[in-house]
Amino acid sequence: MGMTTLDLFPRSTPPIVDRMGPCAFVLRGFALPIAAELVRAVTAIDALAPFRHMETPGGFTMSVALTNCGDLGWTTDRRGYRYTTVDPVSNQHWPAMPATLRALARTVAITAGFGAFEPDACLVNRYLPGSRLSLHQDKNERDFDAPIVSVSLGMSAVFLFGGSARSDKTTRVPLHHGDVAIWGGEDRLRYHGVMPLKDAPHPLLGAQRINLTLRKAG
Repeated sequence: MGMTTLDLFPRSTPPIVDRMGPCAFVLRGFALPIAAELVRAVTAIDALAPFRHMETPGGFTMSVALTNCGDLGWTTDRRGYRYTTVDPVSNQHWPAMPATLRALARTVAITAGFGAFEPDACLVNRYLPGSRLSLHQDKNERDFDAPIVSVSLGMSAVFLFGGSARSDKTTRVPLHHGDVAIWGGEDRLRYHGVMPLKDAPHPLLGAQRINLTLRKAG
């Protein structure tokens, strides 16, 4: 899959790209030009649909706080994992996806060689020191042909990228402020997670990491 940088996020040099798999990449620092704008967008989303620690079907409370924006939002409780059109806390529609964020996801997808990408859901995760995300597959979406785009802001994290089974060996991939990961194609259903976050505050966001994961869910 070839790399093509679009004029929407012009750069004097091609992006630095690390490959995680045949169809999985990290575009280093790709979101840095709009990072401050994305942080402001997250603050606006939080004001309308505040971060919360959701319960898993097994009765565990997630260490990562989350919220959503877009036409659909990912939720979990004792009834299972699913997407909803409204926030179950407020019973209002999830906040609209910021145009800049949608444009970033489209640009990343084309830059990474996936072609057109129209995300309709963005899961926003907030990690504090010690927060982690266990290995899982993103399989609640209807469209597995579309890639997944994941934007990192704030403190650095170690992303675990595994195989088609939970027991498969994982690769540890450091993700820093402004990095954007994308995976799809034959890598779309690979297990992935995040190791417990180390307490190393970031100048812009302090002792937290924000992760925005964009998907075509509907």
